[in-house]
Amino acid sequence: MMKIAVASDNGMVTEHFGHCKGFMIFDTENGQILKSETVANPGHRPGFLPNFLNDQGVQVIISGGMGAGAIDIFNEKNIEVIVGARGVAKEAVELYLQGALQSTGSVCHEHQHLGDCGH
Repeated sequence: MMKIAVASDNGMVTEHFGHCKGFMIFDTENGQILKSETVANPGHRPGFLPNFLNDQGVQVIISGGMGAGAIDIFNEKNIEVIVGARGVAKEAVELYLQGALQSTGSVCHEHQHLGDCGH
């Protein structure tokens, strides 16, 4: 079983990981989605969200963009980071499970807080 989290707003992949409304967490096995749940974003504080998702058992995080600090923490926890994703969260997970979703390496260097990641 593998848990995949998607930073999302209303079922869509968000542009910036830390400012999403919540995380859709998908339980998957043998390339299939077994179930999903949405967990509210408990708040954007440096270093908090990667540890929060690690505590949820997440092994893969999918987002539109993400800061380098968060990526570093996920890497330390052996959580795969996929950035540059767009569209419907469930479809992004399905593409990942098919091996068709690759990270673009889209790292956010600015925090403009208006939905614009600066990339």
